[in-house]
This record gives sequence, structure tokens and C-alpha cells, in this order.
Amino acid sequence: MDPHPDLLTVHRELLERFRRTMNLVGPGPVQEHFDDCAHALNSLAPEGHWADLGTGAGFPGIPLAARWPTLRVDLVDSRRKRCTFLEHVLEEAEVAPERVKVICDRVERLDGPYDGVVSRAFTAPEGFLDHAARLLRPGGTAVLFLQDDAAIPDDERFEVFHVERYSFGGKRRKSVAARLSDPT
Repeated sequence: MDPHPDLLTVHRELLERFRRTMNLVGPGPVQEHFDDCAHALNSLAPEGHWADLGTGAGFPGIPLAARWPTLRVDLVDSRRKRCTFLEHVLEEAEVAPERVKVICDRVERLDGPYDGVVSRAFTAPEGFLDHAARLLRPGGTAVLFLQDDAAIPDDERFEVFHVERYSFGGKRRKSVAARLSDPT
């Protein structure tokens, strides 16, 4: 075994092995999930402590943690089988639990503050922003993934500071980065 396995490689290999038996991702190439995350996270410069809300099979939290190794990331999901899968990935990749942690609980019970939160397919954008407003420190960043034709939610608590438009696999997408306003 490699003494320092690559997180993305381990994630991809285990996802391929368990995707059907654990119903982790739908049909189609697994690589598309990694490509979507790479494009969507392209312009970020995250720091501190982030949470991936409704991480599912680890998207985008694992690619986020792999790309920025100084970041602390909480992978949050309420389904035990997904949490078990993610714990297995982190153990196989030898990722320190103080750096990337699986939280197997409902987002409603999660406590902040976080420097950033991200979501790929957790809930409707408005619901995600409600959770983000509760979990972020003032000035913290919320990043959500959307279809390119989806409206960017208008929420006075947040200021959109970047929209990353991209295409992959014939799909047009965008990620939206918004900063939580300081209430003072």
C-alpha cells in the first residue's frame, strides 16, 4: 500500500467499487462528479474551517479538501451508509480526522461558525442560504452549485461576489459564491 495515498484517487476507486451496492451516485461516469467540482471550485481561495452540507458521496467536500490541504472540512450527511463510506475513504487515504471529519447528523443540528459552507445538491438554493446564514461567521462564504439557467437567489443577507460559469459533459453549470453580511 502507498504510504501516503492520494485522497482523490482513493475516493474515486472506492466510489467505483461501492457506487451500486451503496447507491452513492447515479448512472454515468464517476469522473463527471469530480470534473463538476473541479470547475465549480476553480476560482475559490478558501481558508479556515468549511462544511459540505449534504455531502452524499463526498461532493464537493472531498475535492475541496484535496485541493486545499490546509483547509479543515466537515463532511455533513444524515445517512449512515454514506457516512460509513466517507469514513472508509478518509481512513484509506490516511487523512487526519482533525483535518477532514465526517459528521453524521442532520444539518439542522449542526453548529457553526464556519468560514465557508458549500453544497452541490443538498436542497433548494433558498434553503441552503438559510442554513448558511445560521452556520457562517459574518463575512463567511457560501458556495452553491446550480444549473446555468437557474436564477441566483436574491437574499439580502448575502452579497454575491463571484459566479463561475462552466461546461462539462454537455451540461452548462455555474457555481455562485456569496459573502454573509456582517449584521453590525
